[in-house]
Amino acid sequence: MPKNPFLPSRSSVLGRGSYGEVLRIGAILRKETVGGILLVAAAVIALIWANSPVADSYFALRDLRIGYEPWHLDLSLGAWAADGLLAIFFFLVGLELKREFVAGDLRQFSKSVVPIAAAVGGVAVPAVIYALINLTSPETLQGWAIPTATDIAFAVAVLAIIGSHLPSALRIFLLTLAVVDDLLAISIIAVFYSSDIQAGPLLLALIPLALYTFLAQKYRRFFGAKPAAAWLILLPLGLLTWGLVHASGIHATVAGVLLGFAIPVIRSAASGGPAAGPGLAEIFEHRFRPISAGIAVPIFAFFSAGVAVGGWNGLGAALTDPVAIGIIVALVVGKPAGILGTTWLLTKATRASLDKSLKWIDVFGMSLLAGIGFTVSLLVAELSFGHGSIHDDHAKVGILAASLISALLASSVLVTRNRQYRAVEAEESVDTDHDGVPDVYEEDHRA
Repeated sequence: MPKNPFLPSRSSVLGRGSYGEVLRIGAILRKETVGGILLVAAAVIALIWANSPVADSYFALRDLRIGYEPWHLDLSLGAWAADGLLAIFFFLVGLELKREFVAGDLRQFSKSVVPIAAAVGGVAVPAVIYALINLTSPETLQGWAIPTATDIAFAVAVLAIIGSHLPSALRIFLLTLAVVDDLLAISIIAVFYSSDIQAGPLLLALIPLALYTFLAQKYRRFFGAKPAAAWLILLPLGLLTWGLVHASGIHATVAGVLLGFAIPVIRSAASGGPAAGPGLAEIFEHRFRPISAGIAVPIFAFFSAGVAVGGWNGLGAALTDPVAIGIIVALVVGKPAGILGTTWLLTKATRASLDKSLKWIDVFGMSLLAGIGFTVSLLVAELSFGHGSIHDDHAKVGILAASLISALLASSVLVTRNRQYRAVEAEESVDTDHDGVPDVYEEDHRA
């Protein structure tokens, strides 16, 4: 049999990245761990408040409207969190995705094909399962995209709680899964959940976006060295782009991804080129991830996760709704089936094998962990059924239940492998490839 040009026979998949990539991914996940803990805390507070004797005050706060109506910005606080703050989250998604495929280890097709295909499987299989369960109900069928995304912050918070020391191969695999299915989810939102598209604002949005892109590309060294410049010059252009995209009828979080894609990844020749250190995308990612993980996503979770369950009877009614059943089965069963099944099929089709530090039980644990669908799932539920509708409330119950079940199942699998993970982690602590590490991540590693 001739060699596959991308994954040669007996090649290794899900291997560890370069030493620099190991430290970079570790730095990202440490920030996401803190953000995940804040996210879970915000969701718990919202649930308790929404089901307390003073629940009316929670819903009054969530539905409080502020903004300027002529600009289509007279929104509730909950809508501001979903449309505005999540744009910051998706800006980071755009930065990370572009960085991975332009300068990261995943720029090589042989390294990226497995996690990308696994992510696609992890999106497609849950969507199909949900659709099959809700096939006879057109009203609930429109929620098919709810169980497609993985919440990386929630997932790494679970890993922190159980004290798991994942090898870099699994950390990169998890992060790539989350980033790719976030991209798929935002593509689904842009295509299937945009309505009444207004061509005028959409075309106008291209003007500030083009200027933003030109300035970021032309003066990347300036914006990298002067943090205040990004706030004073790029931020107003970004806000204008966001506002016009919002007014066009396309969900405003799409603007966040476009703005992230516009930032250059490679350091300019005038600044010494790629060998001189991180490019502007990495610098912005380092600066703005704490805002996303520590502020934007937890606030969105606070306003979105609060659902009045209605006691045990209400909980029973929610969990017997095909919406919740479809979400739970799709996330708990469909996610691991799609991810693990796709990965296994690829290794068989290409005669590749797992990295020597991994076993299939590790991939299974990661697949279960990917069933934690929270932030984007909550957003898609609101877009599918309307904020505060009965199906939206039941979808939220399903998302919370599925995320909890997935977290418990993944923990029970991964915790049994901690001894092996610690041994691999010790091996990875040495820069064996001598590839050099950007200062920004060396500092994080030392911290």
